[in-house]
Amino acid sequence: MAFALKKRGPTNFERASDGSMTLIEHIRELRNRLFRASLAIVVGLAGGFWLANPVFELLKRPYCRLPDTTNALGECQDLLALAPTTGFLLKLKLALWLGLIIGGPVWLYQLWAFIAPGLHRHERKWAYVFVSIAAPLFAAGAVLAYFVVDKGLGFLMDAGVGGLSNQFEVTAYIAFITNMILLFGVAFEFPLILLMLNFTGVASARRLLSWWRVVIFVAFAFAAIATPDPGPFGMTLLATALSLLYFVAVGVAFLNDKRRGRGREMYAGVADDEVSPLDLSSEPVEVGGRTEAVTPIESPEPIAKPAPIERRYDDMT
Repeated sequence: MAFALKKRGPTNFERASDGSMTLIEHIRELRNRLFRASLAIVVGLAGGFWLANPVFELLKRPYCRLPDTTNALGECQDLLALAPTTGFLLKLKLALWLGLIIGGPVWLYQLWAFIAPGLHRHERKWAYVFVSIAAPLFAAGAVLAYFVVDKGLGFLMDAGVGGLSNQFEVTAYIAFITNMILLFGVAFEFPLILLMLNFTGVASARRLLSWWRVVIFVAFAFAAIATPDPGPFGMTLLATALSLLYFVAVGVAFLNDKRRGRGREMYAGVADDEVSPLDLSSEPVEVGGRTEAVTPIESPEPIAKPAPIERRYDDMT
């Protein structure tokens, strides 16, 4: 007895790639993916609400490393809450951030699955590479900010007026810590922009290296303006890290240019305003051959008059 196998049709990814999916089907797919992403964030929010207290204690450690923040027993003193709802709202805020992180793999995949069919195969390949580099860079920036934020807080307390208590308001302190972590993490994605310019052929490694003065100036200016810590420690550390990552990205760009053979083109070493060499040597001009007589062209035949169509002439003829 023979069993007929059911023929499998094209997947939604294949139909979206070849353009056979209708507009209504695209909208329906977008709705489904948004629902799955929202469901993942809600599940992550529930898990983040359970992890909010341990994460709060983790964020509180830089405060406990500051001087004069411990009591006589050596225990870290509590942060101030100026309203009855401060603790609950702060827990919700931390749970939301944790929900975005926990549900990140799901909602990022849903976003990628909706965008990927519109990309070429090589574009999807480079997207995988850049995403795999972006996540460790962001994590490295966040970890660096966490371990140095107490230095900035210590400078601010030493540079301020004396006679003040080191007990901070909890909402302002958590906002300061999270802003520093987010800023350092986003700033560490700067090398990816340079690598994208190089890998797409917009700028060569030599051109990227020629921008080093501008890049260092912009790094220090950005760190001075964007860093919530007005002290010199956090600004200098962020600017130095960005400058170091810039030179690392330029080194990778040089390796990529060497792999692709850039710089060995015919006119690679020629300046834009350099005059091309001209061959001024003269050659004798030989006598041309005899031209044959031209055959006369016969007169064309007369064109017949167009036939009438319902007492009218066809205007196309």
